Amino acid sequence: MAGAHRRTTLAPPPAAGPVTGRDRSFDVLRALALVRVVAYHAFAWPWLGFLFPSMGVMFALAGSLMARSLERPAAGVIRGRLRRLLIPVWFFGLVLGVAMLLHGWVPGPDVLYWVLPLGDPPGNAWGEQAWAVLWYLRAYLWFVLLSPVLLRVFRSAPLPVLALSLVPVVVLETVTGVPEGRLGSAISDLSVFLFCWLLGFAHREGVLDRLRGAGAAAAALPLMAAGAWWAVRHRVDGSFDLDDIPLAQALWSAGFVLLLLRFRPRFDSLARHPVADRLVTVFNARAVTVYLWHEVALMAAVPLIDLMWEVPALERHLPLDSLWVQFGVAWVLIAAAVVCFGWVEDLAARRRPRLLP
Repeated sequence: MAGAHRRTTLAPPPAAGPVTGRDRSFDVLRALALVRVVAYHAFAWPWLGFLFPSMGVMFALAGSLMARSLERPAAGVIRGRLRRLLIPVWFFGLVLGVAMLLHGWVPGPDVLYWVLPLGDPPGNAWGEQAWAVLWYLRAYLWFVLLSPVLLRVFRSAPLPVLALSLVPVVVLETVTGVPEGRLGSAISDLSVFLFCWLLGFAHREGVLDRLRGAGAAAAALPLMAAGAWWAVRHRVDGSFDLDDIPLAQALWSAGFVLLLLRFRPRFDSLARHPVADRLVTVFNARAVTVYLWHEVALMAAVPLIDLMWEVPALERHLPLDSLWVQFGVAWVLIAAAVVCFGWVEDLAARRRPRLLP
């Protein structure tokens, strides 16, 4: 990647210039990323991260949209993003917090991280599976706050800055180690996905369109190979799960997302399939709701399946001990969460509340 900024890797700039308008492919990729997140938390298949590194994809998409928004005054953009993120988190925290209080949680001063999650919000072991997913929203919040400065730095030298953005995670994982506590967790996640966020900038600014396909592949494939090698060499409890190996996650996601955004798949045929097109629309309008509540749905699916065992017909005809049943029941519960709680996203976006967008 060090040589990716050489002039020989660049093609003549396209006449169209930077990307403009709504990119429907972004909507499809975000929907796929959310489905992959739920599938990973249901089945824990370690190879899913290699097949589709959803968190890297989501950070890159968010970075591109953030760069687009920053064509307006930064203060207003940041206020809007915080409002659209924090109001659903507050609602989620209120519901989950009451449930955890009923299960013995005694909050301390760090409960303020539920108000502004610059660090991981607290909770008890009973609700840990539900609130652990907030790391992504915490990292997203930090990227939003840092984006005005990051975008200015990126524009000063796009490809060199992009290449250098992998240095922090390499240093943290091979030299200094990650600091302890909430600050260390935030720094670690920012370093892992900084390259992907900046790739979103590069997409928006038209930098990737000026990068020759061969040059993009020459940069991306070694990154992915290095990530796979590092994952194999640094397995955790015998597993090569990228979620447990930050440097491997950073390198594989960097290469994968670089190829994905440079050779952007088009989904023009989606319009010919109204049901699929509608699902993509709902996923994107309710992305925060799906993400926040999907672990709660997976947790709630377990006692529901226990009840299903008491129904003889279901016991005989359904493989109730299969994770696929839990996965299916969870999606029914996620759909219920979208209907029951999705309107909070409308309020946060200052739209008229609707059961379905």
